[in-house]
Amino acid sequence: MAQAANIQAFFDEPTFTITYLVSDPATKKAAIIDPVLDYEPGGGVADSRSIDAILAAARDQGLTVEWVLETHAHADHLSAAPVVKAATGAKIGIGEKITEVQKIFRPIFEADDLKPDGADFDRLFADGEKFLLGELEVEVLFTPGHTPADISYKIGDAVFVGDTLFMPDYGTARADFPGGDARALYHSICRLLALPPQTRLFMCHDYKAPGRDVYLWETTVAEERAKNVQIRDGVSEEEFVASRKARDRELAAPRLLLPSVQVNIRAGNFPPASADGVRRLKIPVKFRGSAGRQ
Repeated sequence: MAQAANIQAFFDEPTFTITYLVSDPATKKAAIIDPVLDYEPGGGVADSRSIDAILAAARDQGLTVEWVLETHAHADHLSAAPVVKAATGAKIGIGEKITEVQKIFRPIFEADDLKPDGADFDRLFADGEKFLLGELEVEVLFTPGHTPADISYKIGDAVFVGDTLFMPDYGTARADFPGGDARALYHSICRLLALPPQTRLFMCHDYKAPGRDVYLWETTVAEERAKNVQIRDGVSEEEFVASRKARDRELAAPRLLLPSVQVNIRAGNFPPASADGVRRLKIPVKFRGSAGRQ
């Protein structure tokens, strides 16, 4: 029997994102889940310091990084997948429904350089697909709702849930982005919470719920079913959808939404360089009120 996965978490406070370095103790094969590229929008500066620290940790432990596993095209941070691929030769995987997300955002960002059929990524995973990380079996669970393409990765008794659930005292992911669906999110979470009670759930984000002083990112199915403030046992689909939609109406757009989406639908790559060699992100502008009279 394969040993349990070794799981190391790296928290990025500017984006409240947890990146995981997951490895097989027997073979030292590893995957990095949801890597973050440091990005300062005011100056347009991209930096690899956070992912460099994770890659250094992998090297120090003698790990061979074979995969970058994305749970979805994130809207709150830029992916460092290309940095990992360049340093290790790792393949970049994401759910096969990423093509639906690309169709939504290609015209918005004039991303005509996107390859057909999601080929910017090395592997598109189908629901229920299984593959090996060393001697560890990884199972793909389709968990849409936050976006049409979200997936979770189950490795033994651990599930990396991406943007579906948060810690029990914080609730669930939002479902108001283009292609998002609160009903689909409800059913995805029910699928996760139907797993054995002792199953460990690893969050992609934590924001410290009111009254909590520390960041947390690991819980269990049992804890979520008993205590989740939005979707614990007894909360109906209609109740959840109503509360999720009400909450989403109060939320501001993520600070890095526009740069994140156009980079992440390209598997973490920036748009092609212009003739002067500079890579430029596009910022679509919506006008409200008299601003549109320019």
